[in-house]
Amino acid sequence: MSDMSLTDPAAVPYQRIAASSAEARTPDEIRGLRYPFGRWVPDHGTMFEVAPGIYWTRMGLPFGLDHINLWVLDAGDGWAIIDTGVNLGASKKAWEALFAGPMAGKPVTRLIVTHYHPDHLGLAGWLCQRWNIPLEIARTEFLLARSLTLDVRSEPPPEAVDFSIRAGWPEQAVDMMKTKAWGSFHKIVYPLPTGFKRIKDGDVLTIGARQWRIVTGRGHAPEHSCLVSDDGIMISGDQVLPRITSNVSVYPTEPYADPLGDWLESIETLRAIDLAVLVLPAHNEPFTGLHTRLDQLRDDHLDKLAKLTAFCAEPRTAVDSFATLFRKPVGESDYGIATGEAVAHLHWLEERGRIRRVSDAGGVDRFVAV
Repeated sequence: MSDMSLTDPAAVPYQRIAASSAEARTPDEIRGLRYPFGRWVPDHGTMFEVAPGIYWTRMGLPFGLDHINLWVLDAGDGWAIIDTGVNLGASKKAWEALFAGPMAGKPVTRLIVTHYHPDHLGLAGWLCQRWNIPLEIARTEFLLARSLTLDVRSEPPPEAVDFSIRAGWPEQAVDMMKTKAWGSFHKIVYPLPTGFKRIKDGDVLTIGARQWRIVTGRGHAPEHSCLVSDDGIMISGDQVLPRITSNVSVYPTEPYADPLGDWLESIETLRAIDLAVLVLPAHNEPFTGLHTRLDQLRDDHLDKLAKLTAFCAEPRTAVDSFATLFRKPVGESDYGIATGEAVAHLHWLEERGRIRRVSDAGGVDRFVAV
């Protein structure tokens, strides 16, 4: 991903820089999380039935996070696909092998995408064309994806440069950013359909013998759709992952946002889901122990927020805060994703009156505890 603009919203939006303390332990040591299929995963291009009529397949990704779980549901007279993989030749070949193999004999009749990130949406346009079906997705996710595919420039917009300066980037990092093209989303996303079929929080989708309720999460994406079945299965996308935590970032496209507030609120919303559900995540393996994992995700952020508040006893930039938020040193190639996460944590504290922003004559923002 090194060719992507450092603050491009499409640049590595999937995984946080640092794992939480819980994630460093083995699964058996994480109380309350259980993996019914162990750490086994299906080979790429195959399908494994995790529950009657629900199939798990995996495809490769050209990122540090090298895989995505995709879900194929038996819809009776056809198949429903949940998420797509990125727009690469290998992904298309994997789908074609499935269509000619375990999915042969029935058409794909539905495509549902949880959110706008390229590993989930990248082949949506291709699949919709291939099977002449609509794309089912939340409105905000569709519109954001469409705008990002069109935002291609020979150099970063001034607002993105200002965003990096305010975060406290070193001068050489800002200068390097200015030399790079802006807008890489379209590189791994097949052209999207002109229109879409909207799904939204509370909708109930009938797929085969099951009813699936849409539960919307926020923070990682603006309107992330999780699917919860009437028999205790949750397709969680990136909203709940068992061993990595989803990236929660502020981007130049919405530079004063509070996505961490959305994320923590969504954790509480998701507690309404039965704690016994089998969670089918987009990355890592299926697991049970939803509420335990929600506690881990919440506590990890709250711990970092407490440490960051103490760190801001003196005025600090977003770049200064890297050492507090991330266990490993952040190199310039990771400045974009690290800045987004750091600013998200600083904005959460600022919105709640725990720190305040002080801007200098050079346009750099520093935050100090109140």
